[in-house]
Amino acid sequence: MVLGAYYEGLFPMAEGREGSIHWYQASRRALVPLDERFKVRRSLRQAIRKGGFRVTVNTAFAEVIRACARHDDKKADGVWLSEEMIALYIELHRQGHVHSVEVWRDDKLVGGLYGVAIGAAFCGESMFSREPYASQIALVALVERLRERGFELLDAQIRSPHLEQFGTYDVSHEEYLRLLFPVIARTDVSFI
Repeated sequence: MVLGAYYEGLFPMAEGREGSIHWYQASRRALVPLDERFKVRRSLRQAIRKGGFRVTVNTAFAEVIRACARHDDKKADGVWLSEEMIALYIELHRQGHVHSVEVWRDDKLVGGLYGVAIGAAFCGESMFSREPYASQIALVALVERLRERGFELLDAQIRSPHLEQFGTYDVSHEEYLRLLFPVIARTDVSFI
């Protein structure tokens, strides 16, 4: 059911930590470009060059999704990623449909993101940062990985000031579906 909703251009949000899950479609869908329109600010490039961070993929999925949920930082009713959703995504990760990018400093998880890969589309769900630049480094690593593997679409769902710096742009829901349907049918790409 969860994957089927993504195939229809929907994304889930829960009503609090224990609340019911609802499916949404954004009238304007935010996309992160995978071509030359993807921008990396100078300060972020410098942070990447400076080093000190290590990036991994799919090594700490449960920790990433729990950090994204922010259950320790927010009131139970202010959370959109419920315990049920976390369990569903962990199972989808186990099945190979959902993936995480982790950013480490030494042995400490300091940032990351996760999302759903369907065909040549990656639907980004959430990201977190415990240090400056950590979530941005995760996004840059994700874009590099998607480019290397032939992905065509990076869905960010809803535009945010954090994502705008990378060249994120909006399309209508109808345009999103027009872009989505051909790429989800591709079977020649894999996130792994």
